[in-house]
Amino acid sequence: MGGVVTQSSSARESELSPPRLRTRERRARVLELLDGKEFVSVKELADEFGLTEMSVRRDLNAMVAEGLITRVRGGAGRPAHTPTSRQYAEAAQRNAEAKFKIARRAAALLDHASVVFFYSGSTVARVAASLDASAQTSLTVVTNSLPIIDDVSAWSDPHLVAVGGLYLPAYMAFVGPQALAAFEGVSADVAVLGCDGLSADGGLTTPHQLVAEVGATIVRRATRKVVVADSSKVGRRGFTPIAPIEDIDVLVTDDGADPAEVARLSDTGLEVIVV
Repeated sequence: MGGVVTQSSSARESELSPPRLRTRERRARVLELLDGKEFVSVKELADEFGLTEMSVRRDLNAMVAEGLITRVRGGAGRPAHTPTSRQYAEAAQRNAEAKFKIARRAAALLDHASVVFFYSGSTVARVAASLDASAQTSLTVVTNSLPIIDDVSAWSDPHLVAVGGLYLPAYMAFVGPQALAAFEGVSADVAVLGCDGLSADGGLTTPHQLVAEVGATIVRRATRKVVVADSSKVGRRGFTPIAPIEDIDVLVTDDGADPAEVARLSDTGLEVIVV
């Protein structure tokens, strides 16, 4: 049965990130430090900002999802691979704080999975960046997302299947026949998907037909499907369908989502988690 799961006000308050301006200033300082050297440690940043190391790691994980840095053991380094495309970076910045909370909650849903598909998109990338050390050593990650490939390849002992094909810079993802064949050849316990729209009658949608084809294949080949979408996507019907809402198991969104649309989604049997 579907339902809406909300967190207590105290739990939600404890997850709120620092004020946006301070967050931007800290991240700008991280980039300044990396201009002068190859590596900066979590401890060094914690001392500089007067924060706990856990808070610093959250900042670094968010920066990884945006393609700004590379996570390495004990700290952060300069981006090792392709720079983030302008369109992707702009999408990552929209509703950034909500996406960060959504990603942390979604990462907790992967505790018992062995193989996980990660679709393209900045919110999905944040989920991968939010995985803890235990998940990093136990999960096999299958993805066509270049930011996620870059992130996971920096883990100490990654289990990574990188899916190639035709590269779309705006999505920083691989699509086309090669990507479809790669996903058709494997299965996963869970798929983490993003979208540009999600509604009870329109299902899961995206603007690009080749991106939609990959998403539809991922949905078919995964046992459990988790969608991560900030509130601006809920109730919106996009250009190309990925899957009907009945094929999705869980939606993780933020508390700005339209309550009426959340209720309609829940009535379809979808589990809706609001953070």
